[in-house]
Amino acid sequence: MARRELVEQVRGKSFLISTAITLVILIAIIVVPRLFGVGRPETFDVGVVGGTSARVGQALVAQAGAAGVKVRLQQPADLAAAETAVRDGKFDLAIVDGRELLVKADVNEQLSLLAQSASRTLRAQERLAAAGLDQAEIQSALAPSPLPVRSLEPVDQTERSKRAIATVSIFLLYGQLIGYCFAVAMGVVEEKATRVVEVLLAAVRPVQLLAGKVVGLGLVGLIQLTAIGAVGLTVAIAVDAISLPAGALGTIGWVLVWFLLGYAFYSSLFAVAGAIVSRQEELQNTAAPLNLLMVGSFLVAFMGAGNAGSTLATVSSFLPPVAPLVMPVRIAAGEVAAWQVAASLGIMLVSILAVVLLASRLYEGAVLRTGARVKLRDAWAGARRRPAAGRA
Repeated sequence: MARRELVEQVRGKSFLISTAITLVILIAIIVVPRLFGVGRPETFDVGVVGGTSARVGQALVAQAGAAGVKVRLQQPADLAAAETAVRDGKFDLAIVDGRELLVKADVNEQLSLLAQSASRTLRAQERLAAAGLDQAEIQSALAPSPLPVRSLEPVDQTERSKRAIATVSIFLLYGQLIGYCFAVAMGVVEEKATRVVEVLLAAVRPVQLLAGKVVGLGLVGLIQLTAIGAVGLTVAIAVDAISLPAGALGTIGWVLVWFLLGYAFYSSLFAVAGAIVSRQEELQNTAAPLNLLMVGSFLVAFMGAGNAGSTLATVSSFLPPVAPLVMPVRIAAGEVAAWQVAASLGIMLVSILAVVLLASRLYEGAVLRTGARVKLRDAWAGARRRPAAGRA
């Protein structure tokens, strides 16, 4: 049954189209900002006219580099050429004989401050040199050693990168969970509406049919999630949008583990939502509580991602509906103890077992009943009577 679901879904056009669309959107999100320079150092073109301006320009380049700004110096032929270049927008600013800054209208505030600072530094150097100080004394006077910075909570760039990967994974996990869990419910309703389920149940038990559907679609979701993640990471590294830190593969592994756990928890419940109705139009109503639960879990996880060590994140780590979205971020941030990971996994596995047993019984009691919506109480009672009728 799992092989049947896996083969049918992977060969289907919907799987290929959805994967392609997701990849296109993901690649666009990564590449387009880089094409427009988002995240890159701001670059200014500055013209220098005269020998003194060249020295100011060199000081400007040095100070701009320290401020995370890039300055490209250009030497126009004369003042008239510099004015033309500034008026045409080729120069953001021009330095004239070290005595004047030439701009078109308004000047970038950061660039202006850097140019003024470079000019003051150069003039101070000249005056100190005229007063008889040597270069070492001038350098000591104008560029003293910076104050040391002592962090009470040092920032680990590796942990920050892993947390960023895990945070992005929250959105992918949520999309995959809600998409494939709803696909389980849609598959159940389709088989029930077309009477295919009656043919299938002539060869397998209801529990086997449910398990095969859940496992098969789960493998499809895992394949798609892995492919999307691999392509996204490859493109992001290729365009230098992120750097892959040490231990990132472990973070990705935890994301996949919690996807499987979250899918196992929710998919069985969605299967019941599909089994108690006979038409796809009715599925929205029966699946609405589960959709709201997933949306609420996503919001809690998103709020907890900002502070992985908060009380909200800690408590939600032990709640089965929310844990699959919260734990990857907490693990990546290093804000979770080993015992908390083990306890969360244990609670999640016990919850999955309870949900699967409950869903199997309700599915068995409702999947063959057509017509009006089946009440959960009737589905439970129907599954209890079915073995006796079968023996008779």
